[in-house]
Amino acid sequence: MIVRHNALSIAWIVAVVATLGSLYFSEVRGFIPCELCWYQRILMYPLSLILGIAAFYDEHTIKKYALPLSMLGMIVSSLHYMEQKIPGFAAIKPCTKGVPCTTSYINWFGFVTIPFLALIGFTLITIFLLLAKRR
Repeated sequence: MIVRHNALSIAWIVAVVATLGSLYFSEVRGFIPCELCWYQRILMYPLSLILGIAAFYDEHTIKKYALPLSMLGMIVSSLHYMEQKIPGFAAIKPCTKGVPCTTSYINWFGFVTIPFLALIGFTLITIFLLLAKRR
């Protein structure tokens, strides 16, 4: 029950952690984002702001604006992860500028990459938004 009442705040915390994580990887570690990473950032960064405002005001109507962003983010990060992990999948739409989307800057435990972390973040935000209940 506590999770349902605080789900909006938890979704906001997940978005902030994901935003700070992406900034850490690019600004501190020096990893250059690929094209699909930029799309994921475009979808995640606004969630940090709008979910924070919505959590502060307990505004649950934000779901209709935030859910499309998080669900689209799940799709983009899933495609990006598949490009990295499934042989031959990257040939469908190769990145043509900058860093290739198949580049894995991290590969923890053999499967955790940056797109995987983004997928987890978008999925958690989606779940918590669906669980959110008015107080």
